[in-house]
Amino acid sequence: LYSYSYLLSLQGLFHQHFKRPSNPSTLSNTSISSSNKMSDIFSDIDVSGFPDDALPDHQKYEHPLVQRYATKEMSSIFSPAMKFTTWRKLWLALATAEQELGLDISNEQLQQMKDQLYNIDFEKANEYESKFRHDVMGHVHAFGDVAPLAMPIIHLGATSCYVGDNTDIIQLKEALKLVQRKLVQTLEILKTFAEKYADLPTLGFTHYQPAQLTTVGKRCTLWMQDLLLDYERVTYELEHLPMRGVKGTTGTQATFLELFDGDHEKVKQLNSKVCKAMGFDKVIAVSGQTYTRKIDYHILSLLSGIAQSAYKMCGDIRLLANLKEVEEPFAKNQIGSSAMAYKRNPMRSERCCSLSRYIMSLPPSAANTHANQWFERTLDDSAIRRIILPEGFLAVDVVLNLLMNIADGMVVWPNVVQKHVMEELPFMATEVILMECVKAGGDRQELHEAIRVHSMDAGNVVKGEGKANDLLERIAKDPLFEAVHSKLDTLVDPKLFIGRAEEQTKEFLAEEIDPVLQKEEGLLGKEVVDGVNV
Repeated sequence: LYSYSYLLSLQGLFHQHFKRPSNPSTLSNTSISSSNKMSDIFSDIDVSGFPDDALPDHQKYEHPLVQRYATKEMSSIFSPAMKFTTWRKLWLALATAEQELGLDISNEQLQQMKDQLYNIDFEKANEYESKFRHDVMGHVHAFGDVAPLAMPIIHLGATSCYVGDNTDIIQLKEALKLVQRKLVQTLEILKTFAEKYADLPTLGFTHYQPAQLTTVGKRCTLWMQDLLLDYERVTYELEHLPMRGVKGTTGTQATFLELFDGDHEKVKQLNSKVCKAMGFDKVIAVSGQTYTRKIDYHILSLLSGIAQSAYKMCGDIRLLANLKEVEEPFAKNQIGSSAMAYKRNPMRSERCCSLSRYIMSLPPSAANTHANQWFERTLDDSAIRRIILPEGFLAVDVVLNLLMNIADGMVVWPNVVQKHVMEELPFMATEVILMECVKAGGDRQELHEAIRVHSMDAGNVVKGEGKANDLLERIAKDPLFEAVHSKLDTLVDPKLFIGRAEEQTKEFLAEEIDPVLQKEEGLLGKEVVDGVNV
């Protein structure tokens, strides 16, 4: 009982000292007191929205990839103009081949189709699509409105994937060409940088800890080698990318076989003629209704590879910027931070990494799409492909523009690079110093112990006192090392510690990069339409 009474008294003391205020609004950090109330000027502002009639032209979400970053060149490839004029070209190619192989199609019909290739009434096409709930038939009727003679034979024997899938492949091919060109141009710019700094010693890093020296140019070749592998993959895809061709609803060409009265050879010729007319030598051998979606996966994996290369390069540049050894271009009026006016943030490299991270996320979507295609086709591939294929290319194109911009204006600060080298080089040079003293008659074990002690003491000075590395000064004062005192400076020349870095750089450029630049000389002269403006 006594213990219970004691506990009750403690409880009373607790409530007396920590009593909850009767008015919750007086609690600090939990609610706003009346003295902090905003003035009447702001009291009627709707903080969660805007009036319906405000800014009428800016009330729809704008995709930042398109509005803020994408180039005109790549946007054009995936534009409605490109897509739907290609549909009309495919219809014309099909009708022309069908006429050549004996179907009753007149020259007047073909000419009218040709004359109206670029006369597309998108509003009318949308009206038809809303009526038919079918995008391809919407455009068939819109085409027929302006080419009425041809209306009876537009899309003859074809299925929607004839225009849809073949156009996709054509767009992928044109986009790959643009990516290939910009990869080559990026390699050319980086070659100039690697040549210039082929012999400039710099600290190597493993585990982001100082390691043996390399050179600034040799490090650049590591970035270039990744991009070279990407170029080779792009080139392979361009050389082997097949067109879907003329396949029919389930890939059997049954409708075309009926059109040509069972003549298998004419159906094969039709397929070949259409593909050649559209610029393809290779045709996918067999298909269901669609071309295999594994092609999409391969291409997005390729784009992911480019993004990986870019992320690696720009990640290195961001780390080097922190060390103040290398910096990306910084415009005269550029603002690094709205608060910290002195900042020089590597924002282009950061944007490159950000976009690359998005690109690297896309291949799993393509893999799942391919894996989930049932039998000859399902439509659950459609919506996602409309997003991931164009956006993958739009983003990679921006990344390559950024890489060119960064590489072309990248600044190296040799004195800072040398300072960091000399902070670590004395430790790396101890083995050379040891060998020279032994050759002069010194005791290897005694010298080794002396170096160990001096190194530990110098390390304590650097890390414990924040002072410069004084290992060489310690060795210069120690009589045990008298044999090297007169040539100590020459023994710690950074160029003695870079191995074959300079030679490797020059050999790589001559043997691996120059042949590509010579082969693709025609691509180097093409101007990049869009610069980096943000």
